Amino acid sequence: MRQARVGIALGGLDVAGWGMTFRFLHRPSIVALTVGLAVTLRAAESTPAGAAIPLANPVPLTRAHAHNDYEHRRPLLDALDCGFCSVEADIFLVDGELLVAHSRLGLKNERTLDRLYLEPLAERVKAHGGSVYARPAPFTLLIDIKENGTGIYPVLKEKLHRFAPIWTHYTGTNVTAGAITVVLSGDRPVELVKADGDRDCALDGPIEALDQNWPVTLAPLVSESWESLFAWRGQGMFPADQQERLHALIRRSHQQGRRLRFWAIPDRPELWNVVYWSGVDLVNTDRLPQLRDFLLQADAGGK
Repeated sequence: MRQARVGIALGGLDVAGWGMTFRFLHRPSIVALTVGLAVTLRAAESTPAGAAIPLANPVPLTRAHAHNDYEHRRPLLDALDCGFCSVEADIFLVDGELLVAHSRLGLKNERTLDRLYLEPLAERVKAHGGSVYARPAPFTLLIDIKENGTGIYPVLKEKLHRFAPIWTHYTGTNVTAGAITVVLSGDRPVELVKADGDRDCALDGPIEALDQNWPVTLAPLVSESWESLFAWRGQGMFPADQQERLHALIRRSHQQGRRLRFWAIPDRPELWNVVYWSGVDLVNTDRLPQLRDFLLQADAGGK
């Protein structure tokens, strides 16, 4: 088993291990980082890929995001078995129905948003007395609209309304927290959502939302491609200028009251370690049991 080696030097912290070396500049999160570096990545490295092994009472992991969740053998359910508190479903509008798939080639009539996500989530919230898990924790359903956002929004709005009590609700500048927060990504119908004073969803804002200071009630989450901002892929040192860019984005997001997520991030423990201990709010993965084990070993526990 490989262990992390930590060395303190003027101006920062040098870390070597797990096939990488990177240097962290002094930041408020450095205390958490030094604690986290004592954690091994044994389970994350050794757990084979495949369906998640259900836990009897999973710990809600509020920073775990199941990217393209619907591609797993048991959409939603595998993520719930791992304790994930954020899942992603891509949708298309076909003959008045919202179907879940990554592309039109994968569309199947039986794979509806209702059947795979809305109905089972509503059943979970009812069974647990107002929460997705037995241990109450905030939960996010990220709906990625693949195309035709303006055409999809009225249909989606009506479907969400059927289960209105479980969603976070937005009325003008007021927000009423629900068991689940629905966030729209992809082909976002920005103007329709912005003009809707009675809605059960918000937007996943582009990184430009930070510069334009979108209302946090409109975009409580911002997401961007890791590859578009950072050249580092987990090998060698994490360059200081890229560290500074990462910390600046985290700082600005949190100052504005938003959460931050990166997609197209190398799905490896080296990257999970960096984004988690740096303070990125959602850790993106397609490897559900591996990230679960990583977070549990890091004593994340959804904190």
